Amino acid sequence: MKIDYPAAEVTQIVASVFETMMGLEVRPDETAPEPLPDPVTALVHLTGERTGALLLGCDHAQACRWTGRFLGMAPPPALDPDVRDVLSELANMIGGNLKGAIAPGAQLSMPSVIDGSNYHLQLSGAAQPPWQWFVCADGRFRTVWMERDVPG
Repeated sequence: MKIDYPAAEVTQIVASVFETMMGLEVRPDETAPEPLPDPVTALVHLTGERTGALLLGCDHAQACRWTGRFLGMAPPPALDPDVRDVLSELANMIGGNLKGAIAPGAQLSMPSVIDGSNYHLQLSGAAQPPWQWFVCADGRFRTVWMERDVPG
């Protein structure tokens, strides 16, 4: 089965979630990707008709600024449980909306947060497409939808 990467859906969903939850205008960033300094990544898995994982990555400082916006408070000075919760919720919201757009019957996992870049995520049978980069007033960030190819 050929997998169609849902780039347009991801772009629209990310823009909608960020505008609604944090008042941030987001647009795709087509400039050459650079490694994120001090990265943190939230992810959720979808299982069902389409199986995969949605990842949302940014740097620590940006995650703290998002937390301040999301919770209506001063940004925390460092990664703390509130920051991890907000990143988890953003990934959950993006993943849940993506589920509704591409696989309404799928199940969504609890979100996870990975701190740092020294990890390798392998989803059996899935290749990782390139990250989709975005930019907002708080800086650049990225998402990717990794989907398992199910023979059919």
